[in-house]
Amino acid sequence: MNRIVVGVGEYAVSNIMSESIKTYALGSCIAVVIFDNIKKVAGMVHVALPESKIDINRASELPGYFADTGIPLLVDEVKKKGATHFNKNLTVKLIGGAQISDPNNTFNIGRRNAMAINKILWKLGMGPKATDIGKNFSRTVEIDVNSCSVIINNATGKKWMI
Repeated sequence: MNRIVVGVGEYAVSNIMSESIKTYALGSCIAVVIFDNIKKVAGMVHVALPESKIDINRASELPGYFADTGIPLLVDEVKKKGATHFNKNLTVKLIGGAQISDPNNTFNIGRRNAMAINKILWKLGMGPKATDIGKNFSRTVEIDVNSCSVIINNATGKKWMI
C-alpha cells in the first residue's frame, strides 16, 4: 500500500484505493478528514492554527496551516476527485486538538482550533460525524482510501478507530 504523508499545514487527497493518507504527532493541531465512502475519495488536512489573518504570507504558501484557508481547499480538492459535496456518503471526522505544553490553558490552541474548524464546517453545510478531540496526548491518524477507515494511535501504541 502506498502511504501519503501529510505534514503540518499540508493536505492530501486520493481516489486510489491502494493508498492511505497519514499524519503524525497531532498535538494541538487537528486533522480534518473528509471522505466519500461510495466514490472512494479521501482527504486530510493538518491544521495548526485557526485563522490565517495572523500570517497572510504563510497562508498563501501553506494554506492547510490555517483552518479558514485549509478546510475550504480540502473540500474543493475532494470534490475535484469525485466526491459529492451534499451527499449522505460524505463524512467528516476530526482528530487531535490536545492540550499539550500549556498546563495553565494560557493559549488553548487545540480548543480554539476545534471551535474554528466546526464553525467553518457548519458554514459549508457540513458537520463532523465523529471526533477524537482534546485530552492531553498526541495522536497519529491514517485513513485507508479503499475502506475509508480512520485509525488513530498514540505514543503508547494504543490503536482505535472512529
